[in-house]
Amino acid sequence: MTQRKPIHLGVHFPGVNATTVWSDPRSRSQIEFDSFEYLARRAEDAKFDFFFLAEGLRLREHKGKIFDLDVVGRPDTLPVLSAIAGVTEKLGLAGTLNTTFNEPFEVARQFAALDILSGGRAAWNLVTSPDAFTGENFRRGGYLPYPQRYERAQALVDAARALWDSWAPDAIVADARSGQYLRDGAVADFEIHNEFFNIAGTFDTPRAPQGHPVLFQAGDSADGREFGARTADVIFSAHSSFDEARTFYEDVKGRLPKYGRTRNDLKILPATTAVLGTSLQDAQEKAREIRLQQISGPGAIAFIEQVWGRDLSQYDPEGPLPSFDPDVDNINVTRGRVRHHRDPLAIARTWRELAETNRWSIRELVIAVTSRAQLIGTPEQVADEIDRYVQGDATDGFILVPHLTPAGLDDFFDQVVPILQERGQFRTQYEGDTLRDHLGLSVPQRTSTLELATLGA
Repeated sequence: MTQRKPIHLGVHFPGVNATTVWSDPRSRSQIEFDSFEYLARRAEDAKFDFFFLAEGLRLREHKGKIFDLDVVGRPDTLPVLSAIAGVTEKLGLAGTLNTTFNEPFEVARQFAALDILSGGRAAWNLVTSPDAFTGENFRRGGYLPYPQRYERAQALVDAARALWDSWAPDAIVADARSGQYLRDGAVADFEIHNEFFNIAGTFDTPRAPQGHPVLFQAGDSADGREFGARTADVIFSAHSSFDEARTFYEDVKGRLPKYGRTRNDLKILPATTAVLGTSLQDAQEKAREIRLQQISGPGAIAFIEQVWGRDLSQYDPEGPLPSFDPDVDNINVTRGRVRHHRDPLAIARTWRELAETNRWSIRELVIAVTSRAQLIGTPEQVADEIDRYVQGDATDGFILVPHLTPAGLDDFFDQVVPILQERGQFRTQYEGDTLRDHLGLSVPQRTSTLELATLGA
């Protein structure tokens, strides 16, 4: 008899990109700690694997002004997660830190500290940045050509791992008379010289409970998939349909053997929303109302302006797409977005075909092309669908994204999780203390002293 796969569930604190319905009177602050704490506590009570925080390094601008339909000021990720560590006991803490604009020593030190303070619950979400607009906020400025984004990301991860591994697991020895002292030879110097980094020294943070934080990654390109297969512990994917999700799952898992990894060494977790109703029809009607709130008329026009490269404010969002082609030379309508690296003419052509076939207005088209995976139905139907995806090797679980801050998943916590638990499909208690325990991941093998001395040479 085939053994059932465990279901893994995480929660994503909502933010920008038409996720949060700010206009709903139940929506609360995106920056006050009470909001973060509420969602984290609810997720831990439901025995979720982790709490996930995204991060932006520059406010989005549209037509030369800050885009006030998509702006969220947010405290820095790591202080928020450190504070959440103090009000939770078991919940994993996943934070996004950019691999293009950060340096190995500081990143390694920050995540080692979070892992130590939380008792082994830290995770690092690896994201690259493609645009000079973001780079202007940093001393180095500029940006990296597309292929080098993942090269620098890999170099940064390799360097961080070397620093985490420079301390032996038993480096600190407790002594009743003198407190703590370092055992001789327990800390190795590091020396890393390559295209991106030229550093040498001694790492000053002891080895953390997990050895390395859990590494998350999101990227659907060929380079992104290869980077995830080589490096990540968890891939945060975005495929909506069962067949698309299973194809992605098999493709990435099939890349693992070349790196000496097994299928269990990497978890694939798509982002999804959940909308519950008394019937499937009731849930579908609720989901449509939510999407109409998330994509306003002005928001839909701004979205297509990113591709057309023109001011389209005179167009009716409930009317048809423009009949003329995009301005392929004007990439400055929206800053802080990455749609412009793709062919705007091809995008416009595809969108016109979709709109004509389905008789969609601009707003209806934008709702369709921006929709993420959704779990829609009665609590029982949603529980069935989660298990179908996991047991059918389309996912290893899901990352739930609420549409309201911070209580948008309360119905899921109260109605779906108990069904999964009653069926024996999801844990009723945590069986370990660390995020690696929750995800069924082993502690990484420590890099040898010889490898530390020669990394990047």
